[in-house]
Amino acid sequence: MSKRWSVALASAMITLSVAACGSPGQPGAAAGGGTGAAAGGTAGSAYKVGLVYSKSGPLASYGRQYRQGLTAGIDYATKGSGAVAGHQIQITEQDDAGDPAKAVASATDLIGQGNKIIAGSTASGVALQVAPLAKDNKILFISGPAAADAVTGANRYTFRSGRQTYQDVATAGSMLGDVKGKKVTVLAQDSAFGKANVAAVTAVLGSKGATVSSVEVPSAATDLTPFATKVKSAAPDLLFVAWAGANATAMWTTLGQQGVFDSTKVVTGLDIKATHTLFGEVATKIDFLSHFFDGAADNAAYQALDAGLKKQGGSVDLFTNDGFVAGQMIVHALEAGGDDVDEMVTSLEGWKFDGPKGSMEIRAQDHALLQPMFTATLKKDGVNVTPQLGKTLDPATVAPPVTPFK
Repeated sequence: MSKRWSVALASAMITLSVAACGSPGQPGAAAGGGTGAAAGGTAGSAYKVGLVYSKSGPLASYGRQYRQGLTAGIDYATKGSGAVAGHQIQITEQDDAGDPAKAVASATDLIGQGNKIIAGSTASGVALQVAPLAKDNKILFISGPAAADAVTGANRYTFRSGRQTYQDVATAGSMLGDVKGKKVTVLAQDSAFGKANVAAVTAVLGSKGATVSSVEVPSAATDLTPFATKVKSAAPDLLFVAWAGANATAMWTTLGQQGVFDSTKVVTGLDIKATHTLFGEVATKIDFLSHFFDGAADNAAYQALDAGLKKQGGSVDLFTNDGFVAGQMIVHALEAGGDDVDEMVTSLEGWKFDGPKGSMEIRAQDHALLQPMFTATLKKDGVNVTPQLGKTLDPATVAPPVTPFK
């Protein structure tokens, strides 16, 4: 990572469509809505898992990666059988399109159908609305790519298979050196995800002596010039960008047009492969924090993820890890608890395992997922832009503070 002062940080950022790879399949999976019969077993003998995620909508590319990773993770954890103790894992999908109301309705329907595990939640706003259902109905909820810190500690029945915003910000802080007296501006959307980033930057960097301000943008905004102008006028030492959506290209273009990169250090989170070419000539000048990328790690789980994705016509990308880990968690919970949700929960609390990123631990006190994080740069070779690993940060280095259950 460069040590310069200037760049833009997005924990879960730009959503662009990636190549469609067909409908992911897996043993015992029911694609789309409705309840499907498990392959190799009757519906009555199956372990039923509800999947509520962004199959469509602004975060569909994230959802696609998560779904493909989930298929690979269950296959890896069950050694290819798709079953636990002779019970096929039956997955019923529902598309929330990133809409919390649709997600709640879908999750409620799936719970009514007897699904004792609900997984998914691509968007933070969705996860925060589904989590209370887990507590009220005593079902196991495993949130996916949703990054909002509030998912951690939401209740004893809620877990996460991805990182959280605090871990993103702590990773950024690790490459900034002494921030005392520095001006930090957060450019974020006016959404649950954006507000979580503003809060996290204020908590992490503000506590170290930085002066933190924010520029919040309505998610539906099309004219981004006024917001880029505010950033330029604030003259921050560091610009931290938290962005998720299809208008990300316009956002980066506008920042460049307003000369923000000329005077401010921009730190940004490394997003999906499809976005790596969006930065143009400034790509190699940016410092990136990273949750996960192709080549970030190498172990048995990573190799299984890579092989499993290739079978589906996909490849390792930002949120494939989250799906794979969710698959590992689902299988572990079923192996320990069967249909007993409280036993499932107990089995996950304090569980240590190796995911594609490396060593993982589910903290018992609040279900934070302690995990390695990465720094990276982008390398340009003609039209090709590829990430280069900088540092791998130990899980303890970026661990969020304990958040007691509500």
